[in-house]
Amino acid sequence: MTMANWIQIYDTTLRDGTQAEDFSLSVEDKVRIALKLDELHVDFIEGGWPGSNPKDEQFFKEIQQYALKHAQIAAFGSTHQAKHQAHEDPNLNALVASGAPVVTIFGKTWDVHVTDALRISLERNLEIIRDSVAWLKGQVQTVFYDAEHFFDGFKANKDYAMQTVRQAIAGGADCLVLCDTNGGTLPHEIYEICTQVRRELPEASLGIHCHNDADVAVANSLMAVRAGVCQVQGTMNGFGERCGNANLCSIIPAISIKMGLQCHASGHLSSLTNISRYVSEIANLPHNKYQPYVGRSAFAHKGGVHVSAVSRNASTYEHMAPELVGNHRRILVSDLSGKSNVLAKARQFGLDIESHDPVVMDIVARLKELEAQGFQFEGAEASFELLMRRAMGQARKYFDLIGFRVIDQKVEEDAPPQAEATVMIRVGGHVEHTAAVGEGPVNALDNAIRKALEKFYPALKDVSLVDYKVRVLPGVPGTCARVRVLIESTDRHDKWGTVGVSHDILEASWQALLDSISYKLLKIEQRGE
Repeated sequence: MTMANWIQIYDTTLRDGTQAEDFSLSVEDKVRIALKLDELHVDFIEGGWPGSNPKDEQFFKEIQQYALKHAQIAAFGSTHQAKHQAHEDPNLNALVASGAPVVTIFGKTWDVHVTDALRISLERNLEIIRDSVAWLKGQVQTVFYDAEHFFDGFKANKDYAMQTVRQAIAGGADCLVLCDTNGGTLPHEIYEICTQVRRELPEASLGIHCHNDADVAVANSLMAVRAGVCQVQGTMNGFGERCGNANLCSIIPAISIKMGLQCHASGHLSSLTNISRYVSEIANLPHNKYQPYVGRSAFAHKGGVHVSAVSRNASTYEHMAPELVGNHRRILVSDLSGKSNVLAKARQFGLDIESHDPVVMDIVARLKELEAQGFQFEGAEASFELLMRRAMGQARKYFDLIGFRVIDQKVEEDAPPQAEATVMIRVGGHVEHTAAVGEGPVNALDNAIRKALEKFYPALKDVSLVDYKVRVLPGVPGTCARVRVLIESTDRHDKWGTVGVSHDILEASWQALLDSISYKLLKIEQRGE
């Protein structure tokens, strides 16, 4: 079976993706993501279902205010209702009224859906498909037909499933998109069925739309491409209902780099990681660090043997160069680390250190000692850089803690507790004694530290905490267990992570806060500000 040389990428993040649990986008969010997808040069951006809700209708109005560089906007809907004729159907008319140059409609392929869900005859369903596509072809530039539940329908009643897509062709559909709507079909089945359809409909343009309920949506999409489909539908980061949709962040590089095929996005792969994370950020969801190609851990190396090999030849433990998709290699540090990890991190931090320098083994020993106590530096690289610089005598102390006290009191049963922190620090020869309140004891402590230091270091006003995590460590059970605090901080330019460990959550928080502030001051000093 010959593969198509050029593959169309159809993104449905703004419609199918928003059906994911906890995933919601405003009209403004949808416009911003659409503009980013256009930068990636996906071919089609499905904006929503204009007949279903006011938000989607507003999106189609708003997006017309922008001149897209490459992508075409698609409106999504269904075939007309059985009680209507195509020209009088409200859904089809709403699709045309959206102004989208591309319309995608779905229809019933599986005979059981026709008889049990729609409760119409099989013949009437065929008429609805043909008439809906034909009427739309007279109104808009391009019409795609999504054959819903195609693979389940094909396996249950092949003859009828093929009749439905033939009616879409008879109506003039520009592409037949075969949908694994329940997401349970396996890759070998996808290939076999797509091959049969390709053989029976040699002139038809075919597409694939997979869901991830069996965790093979990406594999299914690639097998469909191998069988000859020329359009792949999916979402950024695989967002979608239930277990999600086929992940375009994996499909696009696989098509472009692994399979040697071309799509318009192939020339913009270096922006893929940035756009992937941008979509997560706009949706206010954490980006999946373990995601292939674009995840933060996708090219992260922890074991000393791996790091040593990668430093000599990256292909020993990397399937491709991370820069191709806009990602980068990361060397992690942990109790598995050896000299090679430390030396690699030193190069990353711009530290001049030789492999035979005794301080390398001092750092390794200190690292293993701290991790035995519960420290973890994989998400706290700022703390590790400070550890290395302190071992090398390159990190000065910007202030000394004389002491702190935190009071957390509840004075009314229905009122939240009131937290107040007092700190005493020494900067040079000056002692500063300051108090502050906050939303909880840690926030109060953070506020008090900043209040005390900002008169000496005004740049700390730009620093804020964007994430705070506490994990109870294994070992001693109950409330006397050790805890690990991970803090992520940011200013107007960078983000950095720091860590603290103690039996006392405030002490662990203080350690992480101290490193966060010290790291910021170190970077200011290095820049000569």
